[in-house]
Amino acid sequence: MLVRRLFRSAGFRFGAVYALLLTASAIALASFLWWATAGLLDRQTEAAISADAQSLAERWSEGGLPALIVTIDDRLAQNVDDDAIYLLVDPRMNRLAGNLAGWPASISVPGVSYELPISRAGTRTLATVQRYDLPRGFHLLIGRDVQVRSQLRRLLTDALLWAVGVVLLMATIGALLVRSLFRRTLANISATASAIAGGDFAQRVRLSGRGDEFDQVAEVINDMLDRIARLMDGVRQVSNAIAHDLRTPITRARTRLEDAALHAQSADDLRAAIERATQDLDGIVGVFQALLRIAEIEAGSRRSSFARVDIAPLLAEVADLYGAVAEDQDINLVVAAPAVLPAYGDRAMIQQAIANLVDNALKFSPADGVVTIDASVDGMITIAVGDQGPGIPDSERTRATDRFYRGETARNTPGSGLGLSLVLAVAHLHGGDLRLEDNHPGLRAVLTLPLLEEAEARRTPQAQPEVAQPVAVP
Repeated sequence: MLVRRLFRSAGFRFGAVYALLLTASAIALASFLWWATAGLLDRQTEAAISADAQSLAERWSEGGLPALIVTIDDRLAQNVDDDAIYLLVDPRMNRLAGNLAGWPASISVPGVSYELPISRAGTRTLATVQRYDLPRGFHLLIGRDVQVRSQLRRLLTDALLWAVGVVLLMATIGALLVRSLFRRTLANISATASAIAGGDFAQRVRLSGRGDEFDQVAEVINDMLDRIARLMDGVRQVSNAIAHDLRTPITRARTRLEDAALHAQSADDLRAAIERATQDLDGIVGVFQALLRIAEIEAGSRRSSFARVDIAPLLAEVADLYGAVAEDQDINLVVAAPAVLPAYGDRAMIQQAIANLVDNALKFSPADGVVTIDASVDGMITIAVGDQGPGIPDSERTRATDRFYRGETARNTPGSGLGLSLVLAVAHLHGGDLRLEDNHPGLRAVLTLPLLEEAEARRTPQAQPEVAQPVAVP
């Protein structure tokens, strides 16, 4: 169970991977060093024996047995390092030349390197030798004394093994430290998540201040928790707003129906009461439809209907639609826009967003006032709708796009406070934004949308847009 729990631990796995990588690197380095030192000594010995064998074979070819014996004696006499080993024997294995007393019994295969202990000049030593068979049954043994090299190789091997052992110890300690660091970091995140799950939305993941990857993860988690907290607060505000704003029309409809049931004198009176109650209920249904539409837009499901769209004709259609309303209120509606405003998005949603801004401007503009619709292109498509009404104070503009929010100047006007919320949702869905500015006097609502080229650079294949008449959300 303990082993299973360890392998389930991410900290243990990370530490184990660290230890394995460090150990594998140390073993690879030790193997290379051994090959480059001890292996080099062995290769040098074999190369020297091969060179000797080739040279003595040439002497045999040139002068036969006497020349070979003289050459062996000369080489032994000139061997300053005293590490050369030669032995020449006849077919009966009688010694003819060399510095060995007799032929070692274990050497039977020619051309193969043998490493074995030998006696030379009364001293036991270690040698590497090879056997060569000569014509007419003669045999030659060539080798080198490798006692010193063997000791050096053994010393080097021991040192490398100790080094690998030290690396293994350090890898184990490092793995434990990595596991401890990993557990502490995850414990911090886990504790914060548990507190959030328990309802304490004020808890945040602690930052170490080092600015490392763990701090980056903590910052992302904290940003996510801040957004969740804002969303939860928004949900509470929306719930409270729905309960507050819908209670009045529901109560009014119920009161009218009860009053008609008790005091209606004729069918016409009853029908009139039902119609007024139906109007109140239609307003409630409109609020819920607006909420559902905003939620649908914020979820991004309407991106499937994105396509190329020219906003200039949309501005003309909105101006025609609201021209009669402006004329009835003695308001001058002025439109200034380029001939073409190429964009990429949902035609119906963009038209509805513009319609909401114009509807709000007409709603709050005084008689003989001016409502302007200005469109321009400067890196982004900018659509500004300005009025000459009471405007929105600076202290309320940051909340004006919240759902159901109605400032002091809008308390006595019809609506539910969802129009600007929908415009902001449409702007964000299309990669744009909504700003509220002072129009001196009045309010200037600025809707920005990306140009066609910028929007198409990050688009996915989309379906054809739906076409619908803009309906302002109250």
